[in-house]
This record gives sequence, structure tokens and C-alpha cells, in this order.
Amino acid sequence: MTTARDEILQRIRAALADVGDDERPEDVPVERGYHTASTGEPEDRVARFAERVADYKATVHRVASAELPDALARACRERQVRRLVVPEDLPEAWRPAEAELLVDGQLANEVLDAADGVLTGCVLGIADTGTIVLDGGPRQGRRAITLLPDYHLCVVEEGQIVGSVPEAVAALGGPAASERRPITFVSGPSATSDIELNRVEGVHGPRTLEVLIVG
Repeated sequence: MTTARDEILQRIRAALADVGDDERPEDVPVERGYHTASTGEPEDRVARFAERVADYKATVHRVASAELPDALARACRERQVRRLVVPEDLPEAWRPAEAELLVDGQLANEVLDAADGVLTGCVLGIADTGTIVLDGGPRQGRRAITLLPDYHLCVVEEGQIVGSVPEAVAALGGPAASERRPITFVSGPSATSDIELNRVEGVHGPRTLEVLIVG
């Protein structure tokens, strides 16, 4: 009896029947008619990013570089964050003095889950979709530390914000690709819906996302 799996595999084999063994995907040109570069002023891009991050029910603040340490301390104080997970290479100026810092060096999942929050940077922000991109690079730490704590405080520098998803994908073709690091696109706090469209938050990550845009 033919199963659905067998049928799908047969269709794939039929579709690939005329493909030579030595043919590679890059040998076949693919027409890409979408926009790959943003137009407009950088300030418009940053403003659009802030607006769309907020649309996802995240808290967004724009701060000057000199104000960042105070803004981070204030965010932790307002959220009553006492135990804060941070990546090992987080800049010293970003480390709130009032919180107990749990510096990640493969902290156990139980420790991450019991922490009040996590503070990281990011690699990119995408203005069109209000998305934060994490690739495990500098100031971000490993993926687990941004999955288990219930509160994620993230610093996004204005120069990291690109206009569109194609621009972000093109910019990610460096160390993250060569080192085969996981890349995560975060659009707002973690949320999902059941079959009756009841919204449930915190299933796949933090229920609360706070973003500081630094310029």
C-alpha cells in the first residue's frame, strides 16, 4: 500500500529526473524581483523599527549612548529584576550594579529558568517587520539564555537596524554562516494561539520583551 510519504518522494524523484548528477543549485539562475535595499533616511528606518516592535506588545525606549547604563538600571529596577543572566562578553558599562549578575558559562537550565531576566545585545534589527535577530555573536550569548528567562532586555544600536528581511539575510552571511551558529528572528514576546485563537504567552520564550534603541 502506498503511503503519503511514498507518494511525496515519488513526486520529488519525478521532478528531479532531468537534473544531472553534477548540477548544483547555484548553476541555475533564479530571478529575484523583490527589493533588496531600503530607501529613505536612517532616522525613518529607526522610527519604523521602534513603531513595529511596539506593535508586538514589546516595550521600546530610545536612549542616547551616554544614557544607556542608567536606562538599563532603571529597566531592571522597574521590573524588580534581582537576578539577571548576562553573556560573558557583555560590556562592563551595560551591567546594572543593583542586580545580581549570573554570567553565563553554560549555566544549568534550572538556573536560567529561575532568573528574573536576561540582558543581551543583538546582531541586527529589521525595520519593516520589527524583528530582532540573534546569531550567538558578540554580546548575545548562547540561544538558551534568551529562551528560558521570562523577561528579555535587549539593546539594539541604531547602526544595526536594516530596512528589510532581504537586507538582514544578506548581512548574516558572515561568521554566523561559516561557524554554523543558530540564527533566531524575534518579533515581540513569545506568543502562540490554540485552535480557538486564544492567545498564550511565554510558551516558546520570554513573555516580556523590552528593547532599548541606542543612538
